[in-house]
Amino acid sequence: MTIETLSETGCFGGKIGFYKHASAVNNCDMQFSVFVPPQAASGKVPVLTFLSGLTCSEENFMVKSGAQRMAAELGLMLVSPDTSPRGDNVADDPDGDYDFGLGAGFYVNATEAPYAEHFHMYDYVTQELQQVIFKNFPGDAARHGLTGHSMGGHGALTIGLRNPDMFKSLSAFAPICTTLHSPWGKKALGYYLGKDTASWALHDACEVARNVQDSGVYDSILVDQGADDPFLAEQLKPELLQAACDESGLPLQLRIHDGYDHGYYFISTFIEEHLRFHAERLQN
Repeated sequence: MTIETLSETGCFGGKIGFYKHASAVNNCDMQFSVFVPPQAASGKVPVLTFLSGLTCSEENFMVKSGAQRMAAELGLMLVSPDTSPRGDNVADDPDGDYDFGLGAGFYVNATEAPYAEHFHMYDYVTQELQQVIFKNFPGDAARHGLTGHSMGGHGALTIGLRNPDMFKSLSAFAPICTTLHSPWGKKALGYYLGKDTASWALHDACEVARNVQDSGVYDSILVDQGADDPFLAEQLKPELLQAACDESGLPLQLRIHDGYDHGYYFISTFIEEHLRFHAERLQN
């Protein structure tokens, strides 16, 4: 699968790059970023994919998180895809709001017009992006972890729990834990999937966690949440995720941190712990 290099530069002994390719899944060009650690010079390395949140692109995590120094030390390749399809012909929020459409794909496959023509982010992350990454970069597909933030945390939890054969470690920063009970989630899934909320269950982290068939698929799921996050009570609802995991027996490690909000200062504070968490589980 052909990719176009937009830029590449050295970073902590490795290389960080930004790329573009024609996406058959989303019927448009898609962009993504990759940090390749120095250990890749000697062979394939484990991979951690980061799914970003509302309004973000493939740049935010790589530019703001400060993850590359520790990823270089641990030998982790980092991958961050864009958060939605984009382009002049890609449908956006009809009101021009930030929480839906461009930059807000919610990692689902849209079934409703006009969004079904382009918005297939679930298939993009679980199928096409896998081919792009592992055919063009020195990552080991058998050692692949998944994490994300906010909308991307929702994507990481739902995708990771539904695809434990693909992802061997799982974490999230301030995830939207329930699309069924979040204004952001209800708006997005209403447009993408239609009014029948029964179809939303596969894209609600709490419902997926509650109905998981094997509670031992992950030895631990790490979720960090800022106590001063302005979206905590209305949009994120981690207490519902805790209840769902308790019900199914999933080993959730939910940590609430006083004084932290929803932004990248929060992510950059705890990114090292998440990288170490994943590296430990992806060594073999």
